[in-house]
Amino acid sequence: MPRAVTLIRSATLSDVAEYAYAATAPAEARLIFLAGSCPLDADGATVAVGDVAGQAAACVVNLRTALKDAGAGLDDVISTRVLVATTRQSDLVAAWQVVRDAFGDHDVPSTLMGVTVLGYHDQLVEIEAVAAVLDA
Repeated sequence: MPRAVTLIRSATLSDVAEYAYAATAPAEARLIFLAGSCPLDADGATVAVGDVAGQAAACVVNLRTALKDAGAGLDDVISTRVLVATTRQSDLVAAWQVVRDAFGDHDVPSTLMGVTVLGYHDQLVEIEAVAAVLDA
């Protein structure tokens, strides 16, 4: 099945960023707006307490599940926002490395943010995403 997402690289902006600067989807694409993926297990308990990378990995697992349930996959994601409850840049980097590795060559436009607090007890990471698919 053809992909709806086209990643756009800038020839004039810095090439230091580990993601595309923009992405597009054609008008006929179905957009999927995903709620923030949280590091929760099937019982709703926060996993990997105190471990930013572990929580980021759990968020990716849950993101993959939500995408699959919507008829999509990571390659259909058009943008992400990664939220990390921290004031330390090293925590942001730890979460980002997990997300970047999960997406591989599909390096979608992303925003990485340190925030004060997230919604669940002991939650350190949350990943928001938008995907686009071309239905048959």
